[in-house]
Amino acid sequence: MLIDMNGKEVHLWKRLLGFPAKIFPGGYVLGSTGRRDPKFGIQDNVDLVQVDWDGNIVWKYNSYEHIEDPGYEPLWYARQHHDYQREGNPVGYFAPGLEPKVDGGNTLILAHKNIYNHEISDKQLLDDTIIEVNWEGNIVWEWAPNEHFAELGFDEAAKNVLFRDPNSRSFGNLGGGVGDWLHINSASYVGPNKFYDAGDERFHPDNVIWDAREANIIAITDKRTGAIVWRIGPDYSLPELKHIDWIIGQHHAHIIPKGLPGEGNLLVFDNGGWGGYGLPNSSSPFGQKNALRDYSRILEINPVTLEIGWQYTAA
Repeated sequence: MLIDMNGKEVHLWKRLLGFPAKIFPGGYVLGSTGRRDPKFGIQDNVDLVQVDWDGNIVWKYNSYEHIEDPGYEPLWYARQHHDYQREGNPVGYFAPGLEPKVDGGNTLILAHKNIYNHEISDKQLLDDTIIEVNWEGNIVWEWAPNEHFAELGFDEAAKNVLFRDPNSRSFGNLGGGVGDWLHINSASYVGPNKFYDAGDERFHPDNVIWDAREANIIAITDKRTGAIVWRIGPDYSLPELKHIDWIIGQHHAHIIPKGLPGEGNLLVFDNGGWGGYGLPNSSSPFGQKNALRDYSRILEINPVTLEIGWQYTAA
């Protein structure tokens, strides 16, 4: 629903779900037409669609995985969750001169894939893959975090906890489950920025920045090689990160676009609550969700010097 500043309904797009919904130039909206039954999956959207002002679908992606859930007709799913970006705008909100394309271009999509990786755990894992699809719905790039486990910075205590219980979540009353081990909740293009302009290749505009709320990690993936080229977390006790303190259960880590205050800096909503893996403590007897804080923060961090440029704390 689109509302004005007085709370009055301006327009309603019926039968469109948002995880999230984003409005584009020209009155287009991106969202989903359905969600998988939670008895069989976690936060899997059927598709990602672009509709016009009248609700007509003008673009659709739903061909990541063909799924046959008991009691349901076999169906192709996008398995999209939490985030996506359309070429032209790196972050999904207004920024001067950075308009998302509405009649073409690639789309970056945060998706799910069930996998096994015995380096991480002997249990089934829910991997938060990041894919890029073109206007025709073909996958032109795919990145799977489980393939980069050694680059994530987990210490031996965290690895032991992950192996025993990778944040296992059950499906309804069916008894099955999957390890939601990272729970990546945002994925954006880095976008044009002053650090790349100065020669720092880690911040190439095409690279992808993402954050994992269960692991307290924020990282940048090199689009060309797939390597993780920049990262903070999961351990915030390191000398270079102590002044930041622990980032816990965060959402929407991204690089502030050019033309906005703080451009080039990392902006993140640091939820607090609980997250992470490691040594047990009084609030975490088994070492899972072993970091705890009872308030939220918003942080703006220079990604090169790691200095905090601005913060807001909500107790």
